[in-house]
Amino acid sequence: MLTQLFFVRPSFGDSAEDWQLGFQDPATPIMEGIINLHHDFMFFICAISVFVSWILGRTLWHYHWSKNEHPSSMVHGTTIEMIWTITPSITLLAIAVPSFALLYSMDEIIAPAITIKTVGHQWYWSYEYSDYTNNDDEAITFESYMIPEEDLTSGQLRLLEVDNPMVIPVNTHVRIIITAADVLHSWAVPSLGIKCDAVPGRLNQSSIFVKREGIFYGQCSEICGVNHGFMPIVVEAVSLPDYISWVANKLGE
Repeated sequence: MLTQLFFVRPSFGDSAEDWQLGFQDPATPIMEGIINLHHDFMFFICAISVFVSWILGRTLWHYHWSKNEHPSSMVHGTTIEMIWTITPSITLLAIAVPSFALLYSMDEIIAPAITIKTVGHQWYWSYEYSDYTNNDDEAITFESYMIPEEDLTSGQLRLLEVDNPMVIPVNTHVRIIITAADVLHSWAVPSLGIKCDAVPGRLNQSSIFVKREGIFYGQCSEICGVNHGFMPIVVEAVSLPDYISWVANKLGE
């Protein structure tokens, strides 16, 4: 009982919630970086907003016609113009440095241990694990369809559950190769900090390093037709032994 009291397993928000305003809980270093960058930017945004609002209010109050029967004829001020040009430039530079660092880290592919090919279709996703083959030299391939609402069980999420999720191990560098078979799609999972366009005839790639086990939900983020809202993405991150067992079962099917 004491163990349950002091060592409660945390509950993560890895799917969208009603009236949600903030980010989903991060599961990758990239998503952690996105959230931290957002919070840092909010400091500058709030400070600038307060300062500009104060200047505007002060100007409206002190330069109202009732307080200035004879308004100033000055139309230029070299000093103030230099200040309001240089200060925003320095602010933009301070914002640009961490932004570019995060963008380059998102594009970096670090010695992937697993490569998974993701293909968008109208209107479902298919996955290919080409690193593993069975005795017939066939790779692991499967299609992932949304579970209809009438087939959902208690606790499952409407419009987000699939019959075959993509399974990956935790603490492992995974490369995702993304393309489409028909029209533009977009493979996006907010908790993993990934959103990559699926373009017919083109291979885009991204990397994932999941730090904790869990089930992460996403959706196609490119309007791709009448059933665009019915092709969810589910990524299940498991321990390495469980992942090996899953691969063995898939190869034995």
